[in-house]
Amino acid sequence: MQITPTPLKDIAAYINAPFVGSEHHLVTGFNEIHRVGPGDAVFVDHPKYYDKALTSAATTIIINKEVECPQGKALIIHPEPFTAFNQLTAHFLPRQYSSQNISATATIGKNTIIMPGCFIGNQVVIGDNCVIHPNVVIYDHCRVGNGVTIHANTTIGSDAFYFKKRASSFEPLYTCGNVIIEDEVVIGSNCTIDKGVSSNTVIGRASILDNQVHVGHDVEIGEMCLFAAQVGIAGACKIGNRVTVWGQVGISSDITIEDGATILAQSGLGENVKAGQTYFGSPAGPAREKMRELFAAKQLPDLIKKLY
Repeated sequence: MQITPTPLKDIAAYINAPFVGSEHHLVTGFNEIHRVGPGDAVFVDHPKYYDKALTSAATTIIINKEVECPQGKALIIHPEPFTAFNQLTAHFLPRQYSSQNISATATIGKNTIIMPGCFIGNQVVIGDNCVIHPNVVIYDHCRVGNGVTIHANTTIGSDAFYFKKRASSFEPLYTCGNVIIEDEVVIGSNCTIDKGVSSNTVIGRASILDNQVHVGHDVEIGEMCLFAAQVGIAGACKIGNRVTVWGQVGISSDITIEDGATILAQSGLGENVKAGQTYFGSPAGPAREKMRELFAAKQLPDLIKKLY
């Protein structure tokens, strides 16, 4: 999420917090740790992640402890960095709700068909020659390329599944990113694609999602990928080009799957996958190894009988 460059003293004043660094130090954006760059502010509220935040590309860190400030950076000290980050992002990008089926600020390309029952939010951009089937919902600021097909009842751009557990409730992280769907993508019915926390969830060119696929926040999917029905991808995963994921696969957060990899059906993936590899099982591993393990397990009853 990019903002008009704003002095550190003004950012800190809005959340009534002390700061370390030059009052003229500029904040140019707010991003979650996976997407930070120079000029960004990021929050950290657990000692386990202090070093990751302090050494990241972010140049402003909202933190709940007084620590040494890295050179060229600034700190904002706040007892609840999660809440402070929410306050700041909501201030700079407040929600604006549309009461129209197709917002007056949406841009629809040539020869694009929007079928009955769809909702197209504020500042949405849809390219040329698209087909948006009935009851599709596209939230604010999402972008759809040319030649895209989205089937019925799919939702694009809902909030991230990202919460802070409090004593009596869960505090949601204010989600201010969007979704980018590139050219020639096909998305099946009843799919759900969450927007990025503060940046983009991306579906790459010519990728195909079957029905009932869920894509979490900040996921980046490359070109010409194929996802079968009921695949679930948790947040911040990076998936390369020409990756195939078969039905009912679950992928843990922050996983990288490199180009040309294949994940076989009903696998539970919790580790990175190198280019061209095929994984299977739960927990998933190289398919040949997993198949040998299954074959060996089937022999156990007979081996036990022979021993006894």
